[in-house]
Amino acid sequence: MEKQGIKPHVAVLPSVGMGHLIPLLELGKRLALHHGFRVTLLLITTNTPPSAAQDQLLCSPDIPSDLHILKLPPVDVEQVTTHDMLIMTRLCVITEHSLIGSLKSVLVALGLGQTRALVTDFFSTQAFDICNELSIPAYLFSTTCIAFSAFALYLPKLDSDVECEFIDLPEPIEVPGCSPVRTEDLLDQVRNRKNDEYKWFYFHVSRMPLASGILLNSWEDLEPVSLKAIKENPYFKHIPTPPVYPVGPLIKQQETLSRVDVECLEWLDKQPPDSVLFVALGSGGTLSLEQQNELAMGLELSQQRFIWVVRHPTDVTGSGTFFDSGGSQAEMNENDPRGYLPEGFLRRTEGVGLVVPSWGSQVAILGHPCTGGFLSHCGWNSSLESIAHGVPIIAWPLYAEQRMNATMLVDDIGVAFKLEKGAGGHTIFARQEISRVVRMVMEGEQGQVMRNRAKQLKQSAAKALDNMNGSSHHSLSFVSNLWKTTTDQVL
Repeated sequence: MEKQGIKPHVAVLPSVGMGHLIPLLELGKRLALHHGFRVTLLLITTNTPPSAAQDQLLCSPDIPSDLHILKLPPVDVEQVTTHDMLIMTRLCVITEHSLIGSLKSVLVALGLGQTRALVTDFFSTQAFDICNELSIPAYLFSTTCIAFSAFALYLPKLDSDVECEFIDLPEPIEVPGCSPVRTEDLLDQVRNRKNDEYKWFYFHVSRMPLASGILLNSWEDLEPVSLKAIKENPYFKHIPTPPVYPVGPLIKQQETLSRVDVECLEWLDKQPPDSVLFVALGSGGTLSLEQQNELAMGLELSQQRFIWVVRHPTDVTGSGTFFDSGGSQAEMNENDPRGYLPEGFLRRTEGVGLVVPSWGSQVAILGHPCTGGFLSHCGWNSSLESIAHGVPIIAWPLYAEQRMNATMLVDDIGVAFKLEKGAGGHTIFARQEISRVVRMVMEGEQGQVMRNRAKQLKQSAAKALDNMNGSSHHSLSFVSNLWKTTTDQVL
């Protein structure tokens, strides 16, 4: 029984990686600030140092006093993984060892009967079994769009009905009540059902119905069709799908600014409104040298103002930087763009463009009134940040579910435009195509239509989170009251 006057307690458990940590930390903040909870964020750790970006995030001055960060005992990465493991397999193996090794004892130490609920994400569903043992309601937080959550819920049926690889299907995949999923947009992890990536992905998404509820990092106005499908379509009702609660957009509200960030913002202050393209491909986003050169030359050809967060090129896209998201001064010093960008590029674009090595304050740049476009990998956190700041997107998806996100942002939401690689088996985006699309988005009529749509959704996002009448605030309030009142009857 909780002592009188002590706030109820909730535990929040993100998987490994900034893409999971950021929205779950924001959820914890909202629960502490607006819904009367004490929150413990359970942090999976390894024996390798965390990135500077993670340290910055967890030391942010806006973390409320009722949100506490508790590090789980570190996992020895060398002991539990092998060098040939792909990124999601590594993530899942590390997470499993951490949870099986320590989660139960940590929850017991927090006080049996004290924790009203545990909220975790797609790749930590082993927590469901531990919470069931301890009679703690376990909720899933979807760090992706609602459309992807619907696809994930549909995957077990797809797996049982389809004999060939999904990528070989002759038609798009018809997810009940949702927009069809083109096979070319399928995430890498479901393209080969014989490998470990698929086995891990299938394991976790097949356990989604075990959750007491699913919190969605989106809002009603952004994805009404997919939300209606999960709530009302007979297929999802038959699963049965747990209750779903759209509580987004939960995005980073502020960041600690480095000296380089301040210089970027000062440079932005001198530009016309909506005139600067922000180029950043996420914490795991790297390009081959050939593609990076084409991007540089395309930006130069476009003659548009830009800020480009650039990383050392590599042909191992999506793996080299996932666990080390950068941001340290040492990495910025080592990552000197003069060593790999086209000769003369920095000199020729001086004054028009600003190149930032490794890491930039995405929230601050997107929120600046002079930022008018975002060339993005279309990770869901970045997509939400762009929409919430009213900035249209040039879609450059790299891995995971980003291709699905990009298609939805273009076709269903209307805030993005895709680059095309062209006919003839081209494997990279050419500089002419990059230049064409950049000019179209930054100064063309279609770009203005997208910008107007993005600004409408910016207002919609703010309205959804409004503490008085917002749909997402109301949704999280409903879940919060459920946790408080339902558990009171048991304690």
